[in-house]
Amino acid sequence: MRVGVLTDSTNDIPREICEKYDIEVIPLKVMFDKETYRDNVDITPEEFYKKLKTSEKLPTTTQPTPAEFIQLYKKMSEKYDSIISIHISEKMSGTLASAFSAKSSLPDLDITIIDSKITSIPIGYIVMEAAKAAKEGKSKQEIIDMVNNKLEKIKILFLPKTLEYLKKGGRIGAAKSLLAVALKIQPILTVKEGEVAPYKNVRHWNRAKQELINIYKNVFNIKKGGVVIIGHSDNIEDAKDIETKAKDAFKPKEIYTWLIGCIIGTHLGPGAVALSYLEP
Repeated sequence: MRVGVLTDSTNDIPREICEKYDIEVIPLKVMFDKETYRDNVDITPEEFYKKLKTSEKLPTTTQPTPAEFIQLYKKMSEKYDSIISIHISEKMSGTLASAFSAKSSLPDLDITIIDSKITSIPIGYIVMEAAKAAKEGKSKQEIIDMVNNKLEKIKILFLPKTLEYLKKGGRIGAAKSLLAVALKIQPILTVKEGEVAPYKNVRHWNRAKQELINIYKNVFNIKKGGVVIIGHSDNIEDAKDIETKAKDAFKPKEIYTWLIGCIIGTHLGPGAVALSYLEP
């Protein structure tokens, strides 16, 4: 059976990888005032960050509609016998609800929807692995089992460069933001039970970058030789610094450094870095 893999644009997989492994991507949308852009279709991440840095108001984001999912599922069904649809955590976006609504309207299609319970580039890596397996001829169940196994094992830490965008988005109060800035506190975030959650506060940016490595080594006690996935929101310099640190600390068999796109970038703001690790 031919298996097709669909994901949404919050996973920020580079276009060339999507093309190489036949990954279908349904875009979320980002809105600056009255202008609406489909993520990585009407606006690139590079264009988005330029616009974000000069925008007085925080842009808003919205999920694909059930109708958009129906259209894409129907298109994929012409090529594939089965569809595996892997998406951002249900607690972070209405994307999954739209996917399930679309599936209920298409009872004749073989569609499996997976709530990743995470977000951003870590899902992108797992989607890429699923698409590779599909191209190799693995069965739908083999791919689903592999995806679920990786989702259970992957660990994620984020480091926002500024709290301004978390404050604008209502995820941190103004007084708390001002205090954190005054004390030069850098929050380290993680994903817990499908939601972004605070993990630890560290003083100063450079110390926080090193602490990302320390947590994986000393708290998570990870096994070396796994896969490192690094994301950044228009901050390649710090991403490369973390890449060097991660190579030395973890001796990974694979390492990926990708640009975080418009949707997650809206909430993290420019300058953020993320470090994920999947044990061998």
